[in-house]
Amino acid sequence: MFTSLLGFTVVAALLTVSPGPDFAIVLRTALGSGRRAALCSALGIAAGCFVWGLAGAAGLTAMLSASQVAYDALRIAGAAYLMWLGFQALRSARRTARTGPAESTPADGAATSEEPQTPWRAFRTGLLTNVLNPKVGVVYMSLLPQFIPHGAPVVATTLMLVAVHAVLGVVWLGCVTLAVHRARAVFRRPRVRRRLEQLTGTVLLGLGAAVAAETAR
Repeated sequence: MFTSLLGFTVVAALLTVSPGPDFAIVLRTALGSGRRAALCSALGIAAGCFVWGLAGAAGLTAMLSASQVAYDALRIAGAAYLMWLGFQALRSARRTARTGPAESTPADGAATSEEPQTPWRAFRTGLLTNVLNPKVGVVYMSLLPQFIPHGAPVVATTLMLVAVHAVLGVVWLGCVTLAVHRARAVFRRPRVRRRLEQLTGTVLLGLGAAVAAETAR
């Protein structure tokens, strides 16, 4: 069991640090709404991992993988959500360009020209970003069984592996949040803020477009 857990931890760590929607969402939240909201986004993403883990243990991800219609419906919903977040980021960049130095600064150091997200809203954004990504479910369905020893309780072992992945994700995204917080003096500058919003918005739009354009599996 220890060998399986160690092997999964290495694989999960590589998956965690790979750039993707989670990183873009937490980065934008840290920039626009501060450290607390960004950490809540990371917790929402971790909660999404448990949703997919439970779905996998219940056999729902196998059903999703077998049904092209269900997979495509979830894929299109996820793509639309990512693109909507991308448009929001680009709109925020335009607002920053108009307001310039007159932007507000939340207590934990973010610079923003729009109303910061509440912790609950940030958590919900992270959760939806993860739950609406069918690739997470497919990866869990194909990856987790390889690390469940023969004879081990499936549900309990699945949740333990998901917990490892979730903790790694929160630690990694927490480090991203801390880095943004420590560099808040730089990120308060309107030009830097605008460029980062443009970058994250473009990345989210690109990710959404890539998900939407994905061909049949």
